[in-house]
Amino acid sequence: MGQQHDEHETKPETSSSEPKPSVEPDMSINSTMIPPTSWFTPKRLLVIFCVINLLNYLDRGAIASNGVNGSRGTCTKGGTCTSGTGIQGDFNLNNFEDGILSSAFMVGLLVASPIFASLAKSVNPFRLIGVGLSVWTIATLCCGLSFNFWSIAVCRMLVGVGEASFISLAAPFIDDNAPAAQKTAWLAIFFMCIPAGYAVGYVFGGRNSFWLALCVLGRGYIDASICYFGIVMKPLQLKGFVPADSEKALTLETVVTGVQDVEASNGRDESLSMKAEFRDKSSHDPSKSKSATTLLDQLSRFLKDMKELLLEKVFVINVLGYIAYNFVIGAYSYWGPKAGYSIYNMTNADMIFGGITVVCGILGTLAGGFALDFMTNTLSNAFKLLSITTLVGGAFCFGAFLFKSEYGFLALFAVGELLVFATQGPVNFVCLHCVKPSLRPLSMAMSTVAIHIFGDVPSSPLVGVVQDNINNWRTTALILTTIFFPAAAIWFIGIFLPSVDRFNDDSEHEVSSVERTSASPLLEEKIRETSSPQSQEC
Repeated sequence: MGQQHDEHETKPETSSSEPKPSVEPDMSINSTMIPPTSWFTPKRLLVIFCVINLLNYLDRGAIASNGVNGSRGTCTKGGTCTSGTGIQGDFNLNNFEDGILSSAFMVGLLVASPIFASLAKSVNPFRLIGVGLSVWTIATLCCGLSFNFWSIAVCRMLVGVGEASFISLAAPFIDDNAPAAQKTAWLAIFFMCIPAGYAVGYVFGGRNSFWLALCVLGRGYIDASICYFGIVMKPLQLKGFVPADSEKALTLETVVTGVQDVEASNGRDESLSMKAEFRDKSSHDPSKSKSATTLLDQLSRFLKDMKELLLEKVFVINVLGYIAYNFVIGAYSYWGPKAGYSIYNMTNADMIFGGITVVCGILGTLAGGFALDFMTNTLSNAFKLLSITTLVGGAFCFGAFLFKSEYGFLALFAVGELLVFATQGPVNFVCLHCVKPSLRPLSMAMSTVAIHIFGDVPSSPLVGVVQDNINNWRTTALILTTIFFPAAAIWFIGIFLPSVDRFNDDSEHEVSSVERTSASPLLEEKIRETSSPQSQEC
């Protein structure tokens, strides 16, 4: 049997000099997924994505700065009233509502992120980014035309829809095209734009009127979108995905469908049997549309992917630590200037916090990325870096708020932020490399949703509630900062988890080894049938 099998494997090679058709899409021929003929190069793609990310968080910073630096209108007992300033004054918001406004985008982000991640399997991911940017641009402009709290809150929700596609899909594109020894450094450069954009938004939003800030931001983003997507180009491909209309994709889908039908007929997979039964009923019932079948298939695949993702312990531990970390960072970014003004009487709190954040954010994020590459970018090393920098950085931030001197506070707080921002590259490297390539968009999407819905979204209003009850910004800041320590402890656990870098695992359209052995003879027979008439003619 072994000799016959060997003869079968070597026979096609000796019979013809033509290349043998392969069931597996070859994604590893080049070190980059960008075709040589494309206008894009890896560095151009990185720069463009960085600019878009910068503008994205510039918008968030502008909203936060106007909200936090604003105040409600007040009236004295004598009847003298002063008008409020900023968003809080314009819409007469309390601290809780003010915190809600900064987090309203999360509603759209929560709903749209999994959708965009799932659509990436049937629609080109590069095109999906363009759709998201268009929604973002329109929503940002509408924010500038808002007339009350609810109108701007709804527009901020739509901003989250636009962010969803870019956040889920941009990082995998960068990861695909970065040099193997510099993957974390490239991710760090991309995520460096988060603190930089947020800080610039603080300064910009605090020094200009609310309406002017949003209008200029909207215009800038439109210009960037036009420059990026205005040129007609062939969309780039993402590792782990084959173009849906390609011959390879159609061949592979046929193979997978055939294997699934065999498994269903043998009773091995109840879900496949149910889907097969549904298809049979639909073919006899005109009321059952083809779109319903497609929707069922997509939903089933999404649930299967979610189950696989949530069973990945490395991913779960990474995200849990990221949630605790982002809880603190989100509250810092929103309430930091107001706390600094209250504790140390900083007259230019937005400028000071913005300056510290932009400098420490850029330097810290870059340092973390380059440090992990220097250590060798493995999942275990990433967790080591995450736990150490968060623990030490949190200690410096905690000590900073104990200082009564403004200069002592600024010195320690700057060192603390430098260290905690070093996590951005490693934490996203883990998200991308602990799952197979086809799950990377969903991994990034669900990580983003989790850190927002359990992290910075509740942190802003909760800190506002704590401050309303304690009425002491120093104590509130110290309580908040202690959450860095559980984050460091969770990431420390990740060091001891068995972890494998799955960047080179089988892609979405590849079939398992068992399925290949069953499917290959069918494909070879099909090839022989199509080629035999040609040989007879000769």
